[in-house]
Amino acid sequence: MSRPSDSTLPSPARAGRAPKLLIAASGTGGHLFPAIAVAEQLTDYEIEWLGVPDRLETQLVPDRYPLHTVSVEGFQKKGLDVLRVLVKFLGATWQTRQILQKGGFRGVFTTGGYIAAPAVIAARSLGMPVILHESNALPGKVTRFLSRWCNQVALGFDAAKKYLPKANTVCVGTPVRSQFLAKAATATLEDLAIPTDVPLLAVVGGSQGAVAVNKLVRQCAPTWLDAGIWIVHQTGANDPDLHSLQHPHYFPLPFYDNMAGLMRRADLVIGRSGAGTLTELAITHTPSILIPYPFAAEDHQTVNAKVFADVGAALLFQQKELAAERLSQTVLTLLKQDPTQLEQMAKQTAGLAVPDSATRLAKLLREQI
Repeated sequence: MSRPSDSTLPSPARAGRAPKLLIAASGTGGHLFPAIAVAEQLTDYEIEWLGVPDRLETQLVPDRYPLHTVSVEGFQKKGLDVLRVLVKFLGATWQTRQILQKGGFRGVFTTGGYIAAPAVIAARSLGMPVILHESNALPGKVTRFLSRWCNQVALGFDAAKKYLPKANTVCVGTPVRSQFLAKAATATLEDLAIPTDVPLLAVVGGSQGAVAVNKLVRQCAPTWLDAGIWIVHQTGANDPDLHSLQHPHYFPLPFYDNMAGLMRRADLVIGRSGAGTLTELAITHTPSILIPYPFAAEDHQTVNAKVFADVGAALLFQQKELAAERLSQTVLTLLKQDPTQLEQMAKQTAGLAVPDSATRLAKLLREQI
């Protein structure tokens, strides 16, 4: 495939209407929240969404933008399942092409993942421009395969450039949910009644939680609580031991809406190292202990975490190597014994923040679509 020529595309000004953009983002908050943040910047565009049935976008998108769905999944299959997935992929690509053609769209913006493949191929077959955003330091397989055919690949981490040598890349950071940038947002957690003068540890496992991390934290929690540390523990919905630990200074919550406030108030975060979590830590300048999800595709969470660990913004531990005693002592050292290290980590974390990422991406889209 060759790159499309923008000069052959109709000008939105000449067309006399707002340009139409199809956003292809699906699956997890890591794909959806950055796309929504960019969409909120593009008030001068008519936006519609491409997603997959029964994924998170069916809950988050319909109240905001018209949602089209196509059935597509990953190719990590064996035997006859590969043929089934291929047939679904071809069908999804054809459906997407029809949506683009009949809908009068000017181009596509995608945040990667399975949905990106039919979106990019369909758009390119029609000569439409495509902007792809990759939030991880190690780009996914879809991004690596299709990036050379996109007009621009916007990166969350500069470290990702080396994996995309044939792509037109630019580092813009990763957009965050608007609550993290709201001027009115505060670090007050009134619903949890946590005093302002106590050390607070937040444990965040992402939207799905992290059962292995949850178990490890509960082994350590009594020691931390005895030392005067308060704990907010976002467990996710799949934690079988949600109520196994009871303490007035320990708050186990399957979900928590005010994540921006929690990260601002927390003195330290323990969490996975998905790109979305890291972006939010950077925006809130919060030091962290990162435990990459060991089964993430190509171990990309470890690559993400190293970006923070290498500059001293976070401490990185592999899950299989992290015993409760070591985690317990590390948290005690940071929160009770060596506050200067915590201050330095916060400073380095702030240096990784790109608070205007959504604005940068919106500008890029206006220039090319």
